[in-house]
Amino acid sequence: MNVVDSSGWIEYLTDGAGASFFAPAIEKVDSLIIPAIVVNEVMRKTLRDANESAGQTVLTALRQGKIVPLDEALAVAAARLGLAHHLPLADAIVLATARAASATLWTQDQDFEGLPRVRYQRKAKAQR
Repeated sequence: MNVVDSSGWIEYLTDGAGASFFAPAIEKVDSLIIPAIVVNEVMRKTLRDANESAGQTVLTALRQGKIVPLDEALAVAAARLGLAHHLPLADAIVLATARAASATLWTQDQDFEGLPRVRYQRKAKAQR
């Protein structure tokens, strides 16, 4: 099972410099878990930077995996993980969702570097 955080989805969907790092996890849709907070973050950025049509395309891509809503158990787990690892709210929810699903978390967010079951790659610089 795989969870890709928001930055990874954005990198992949915009064909950013690190898109190829996230492709194996995103393209294996039968084992793809998507925290609901990732849907929120990716849609918000898409709607802000593009338009509603692009948002619908992104939503279609996200729906290929299993979207996991935030429930009480995940919220409590996220609170504990956030405190233990000094994570912002959204990152804690993503990590809690990954752990609940026994999934590997794919990210370029340095907050996750060194944590167990995390595939971290430093954000690639855009080529000029």
